Amino acid sequence: MCGRYVMSKATGDLLSYFDAKEVEGTPPPPSWNVAPTEPVPIVAERLDEGAIERHLLVAHWGLVPSWAKDIKIGNKLINARSESILEKPSFRKAAVKRRAILPADGYYEWQKTEDGKKIPNYLYSEKEPVLGFAGLYEWWADPSVPQDDPGRWLLSCTILTTTAQDALGHVHDRSPVIIPRDRFADWLNPDLTDKNDIQHLLDSLPEPVLTPRVVSTRVNSVRNDGPELIEPAE
Repeated sequence: MCGRYVMSKATGDLLSYFDAKEVEGTPPPPSWNVAPTEPVPIVAERLDEGAIERHLLVAHWGLVPSWAKDIKIGNKLINARSESILEKPSFRKAAVKRRAILPADGYYEWQKTEDGKKIPNYLYSEKEPVLGFAGLYEWWADPSVPQDDPGRWLLSCTILTTTAQDALGHVHDRSPVIIPRDRFADWLNPDLTDKNDIQHLLDSLPEPVLTPRVVSTRVNSVRNDGPELIEPAE
């Protein structure tokens, strides 16, 4: 799974890296300990004055389906198993129509030891400055807010996960689905709506080459933040 990650890049750097046109919303400040339910930047392609444009949006991490009665359902939908997104009611519409990429420097996983301890690892790429997590997004209307209030609409997102490859499986059995930079356009393509084609794209993604690094247990608390969290543990 992916329950905590790092996103420290400046907005301008993200716009450049993802070839996005503009920002919608107020991007959150850099964080070395992004946690579920926090606002996070996502990249999506949207119709803008008759043309499809790539935008940087700000979303609530924890997907809230359009039919949900309560925002709290998002607490359970921070991740989506890529193997079943095209069938699960919570994800299947977004998988066809609302795919996104979540930028990240890297992410954390906790490796279980034989004596029951959990060792935090930071996983990152030595070659790519930014990772692109495959994601889905949804719009949800808060029924407790008046219909004409623009604050009624919540944009939320989830991160897709897959079975961790051999190289990383010793850390955790699941890992985020990572979209290589040369496949960003394929994943975000709004014309890609056939379920078989979407599944084929997911199945054809290459195994990411990531480096795990044991880090301080300070990352265990969401109250802690700062670049020191990704430094090697003493």
